[in-house]
Amino acid sequence: MPKETREQKETIHRVMHEYKHGELRTGRAGAKVKNPRQAMAIALHEAGATKQEPPQRTGRT
Repeated sequence: MPKETREQKETIHRVMHEYKHGELRTGRAGAKVKNPRQAMAIALHEAGATKQEPPQRTGRT
């Protein structure tokens, strides 16, 4: 699994914290997220991270 940047880790941490405290909700319906896999998918989406690709590096070749 590729490494995430510091900002991505903080975003994932924040979203999973919301999930654990029952505060994480889905987009349109606003229903509480009950599945930890769905919570992780939301976290990765918000962080802009994927399991397949590392974050894009700028300024390096």
